[in-house]
Amino acid sequence: MALDLFSPVSLGSIALQNRVVMAPLTRNRAGEGGVPQAMNVTYYEQRATAGLIITEATPISPMAHGYPALPGIYTDAQVAGWKKVTDAVHAKGGKIVIQLWHVGRISHPSLLPNQATPVAPSSLKPAGKAFTYQGLQDYVQPRALDAAELPAIVQDYVHATRNAMAAGFDGVEVHAANGYLLDQFLRDGSNHRQDQYGGSIENRSRFLHEVVQAVVDTIGADKVGVRLSPVNPFNDMHDSQAQQTFNAVTESLCKYGLAYLHVVEGGIHGGGKAEPFDFSAMRKLFNQSYIANLSYDKARGNAAIASGHADAVAYGVPFIANPDLVARLASDAPLNAADSKSFYGGTERGYTDYPFLTA
Repeated sequence: MALDLFSPVSLGSIALQNRVVMAPLTRNRAGEGGVPQAMNVTYYEQRATAGLIITEATPISPMAHGYPALPGIYTDAQVAGWKKVTDAVHAKGGKIVIQLWHVGRISHPSLLPNQATPVAPSSLKPAGKAFTYQGLQDYVQPRALDAAELPAIVQDYVHATRNAMAAGFDGVEVHAANGYLLDQFLRDGSNHRQDQYGGSIENRSRFLHEVVQAVVDTIGADKVGVRLSPVNPFNDMHDSQAQQTFNAVTESLCKYGLAYLHVVEGGIHGGGKAEPFDFSAMRKLFNQSYIANLSYDKARGNAAIASGHADAVAYGVPFIANPDLVARLASDAPLNAADSKSFYGGTERGYTDYPFLTA
């Protein structure tokens, strides 16, 4: 029987009832102190029929924040808040992993402890503006991290990973995509370092490997995924040899036996056109489970799975507007349209009030 979006699959030790994955979606609706609140529980619970939910990107430390009203995973109160989410999803038969995030230079002193300067691999100010509690503000010149500071950030990932397990998650996804800290190290447009963390592809991927190895050592590779975005220009990102860089990074990740590799196959959020890239070549280098993401519909998703290009497909905006996306795809029902004005911040409106199919 041919495999499709509705076939079960295991990603590492995480057994999924279908291959429709909810992509990580920043919604800026956490409570005070970065603690998930009641409406966040409802939001994720509504979407528990996804084969796997990947949470919104979640800062691993106070210095990892870059936007207002983000949930964290570094305090006991945040862990308790997330535990309500995972309990609700599991009670509905769902699986959920948390995306671990450090934004690096994509922040602003007003969002950081003691008005700290954002950190980055190199002191290169990104184009664009930061979203802050005071509205849009220009990005500031980030501070280049000293190599001696990196082990402490690795330990922040370890602490967040332990907290994720305490909160009841089925695993974690290391966010190395979309122009945030780990991606900033990977791509030569944002990494101009001259030390062991810059220059060659091996050096630029060193920090990612240190993080992944530490997380794998903490909970086992079968509970760990990694997300990459080879050509997403979002957050002022580019690489002079993206295919070469990300083919090498992909091949080097095979050694861990990860639960999955999750790839943004193009550019998101505007911010320039993505360069041409052969994702099938990159996928062939990864001999483990692969989640494809970006602009997939049912037909493309089924085709990707049937051909072996993907083991699962992640859907973003469709899950915002369709809590029962799996049922709608399975029955070819029409999809609710998403209201982009309520994507970021706000109340339950545009968050938990999208209608389900009626019998």
